Amino acid sequence: MRPATSREGRWGGRERPGGGRPAAGGRWSARSGADRRAGRGGRPAVDRPRQAAYEAVAAVNRDDAFANLVLPAILREEGLVGRDAAFATELTYGTLRHLGTLDAILTAAAGREVQRIDPPVRDALRLGAYQLLHTRVPAHAAVSSTVDLVRAVGPGATGFANAVLREVAGRDVDSWVQQLAPSMETDPIGHLSLAYSHPQWVVRAFAEALGGDLGETTRLLIEDNERPPVHLCARPGRADAVALADEVGGAPGAFSPYAVYLAGGAPGDLPAVADGRAHVQDEGSQLVAAALAAAPLEGPDGRWLDLCAGPGGKAGLLGALAAQRDARLTAVEVAEHRARLVAQATKGLPVTVLNTDGRTVGQDPKLPEGHFDRVLVDAPCTGLGSLRRRPESRWRRQPSDLAALTRLQRELLGAALRAVRPGGLVAYVTCSPHTVETHVTVTEAARRSGVPVDFVDARPLLPAGMPGLGEGPTVQLWPHRHGTDAMFLAVLRRG
Repeated sequence: MRPATSREGRWGGRERPGGGRPAAGGRWSARSGADRRAGRGGRPAVDRPRQAAYEAVAAVNRDDAFANLVLPAILREEGLVGRDAAFATELTYGTLRHLGTLDAILTAAAGREVQRIDPPVRDALRLGAYQLLHTRVPAHAAVSSTVDLVRAVGPGATGFANAVLREVAGRDVDSWVQQLAPSMETDPIGHLSLAYSHPQWVVRAFAEALGGDLGETTRLLIEDNERPPVHLCARPGRADAVALADEVGGAPGAFSPYAVYLAGGAPGDLPAVADGRAHVQDEGSQLVAAALAAAPLEGPDGRWLDLCAGPGGKAGLLGALAAQRDARLTAVEVAEHRARLVAQATKGLPVTVLNTDGRTVGQDPKLPEGHFDRVLVDAPCTGLGSLRRRPESRWRRQPSDLAALTRLQRELLGAALRAVRPGGLVAYVTCSPHTVETHVTVTEAARRSGVPVDFVDARPLLPAGMPGLGEGPTVQLWPHRHGTDAMFLAVLRRG
């Protein structure tokens, strides 16, 4: 999917920053971008933070853009920094996370299906409803600023927007959920879906992966709707996590020895990231990559393989670890632009990047069978484990996606088992807790591989004291248990 590059609905240079500030409890007050001045024809211009948020949400819904790619470009173009940038970010990600619930409420308030509302007006109303229901922006400010936005993107709908938003403002979010959601007793999946803004099939998949525990499923859904901290990975041999935390004003991670937590900001601007001492990477991703490197291995240990390396986070960590152990990593990526990202991410490390399909093991002379000592398969998946970071994914993925993805996952894991030498190790990783992408895929691929395979207990390969790792031999990490993305890890040893 391409990131949106169009700028429909841009109004020139008439606006100015609103001087927003966070209110108590981390919420945002009406002063965040609330200053406006007259635009052309005496009409009030839309304040720049809300304009930026609108453009990001519209690009996501109109062009299938990803918020984490399109929003930074919009903020730079608008010249938004500090509190204004933070307010625009909060509006963008908050609206996308709560989209399902917001749409149900807007449908009720408008008396028509939200999909029948003109798309620009619909996206403006979503932003307004989010402010009314999930921030401390006063109702009058949320309504008036959203009507100003509608006047710019859909001038004929200002009266409609004003009426809908005043209806939304008549109840708090809990009252709306109580009115609209099915009963928890008779339809728990439907209730949780509307209350916590996840598609029903995703709620069902989470509940299944959590053994049917609806209380824990609820805690996961709540955590999915929270803004996650930025995690850095201090590259072994180049940076120490404690020293890096002091340098960037962060805190060492709870579990990964390489993790640093940031409260916010633009991590790409940090000198440590720019000079290759660290990179942005969720702590869960660090843990599963490091587990492969930590697993006991008899015999040679100099040839490592990352079979699905793009965009390069795990390859960067494995490459740094390989450099300390006189090993070399081969990083495979099928997409050319992602292969370039891997090369950039591993610059200066003992890493060879191959722009090819990882399933060609045994056909490509650079990917011979039975050659590698350690192999990572970070397989393409639904990404249900990172919905807090990429909230738009929850609305794009469908159950129908699973068939093609799981077939690809089995093929890649089968290729990894061909690539590894007898006695060598394969780590199968997905950023999804869906049982079809985790347990079903790994057991089926091992059964069909044609080589003897033993499961290695992955729990001892993670830091001591980590809670909630289950009964093994595989491990499922969770946002609500571990503060990480929902990463799955299986470690296999070829007989």
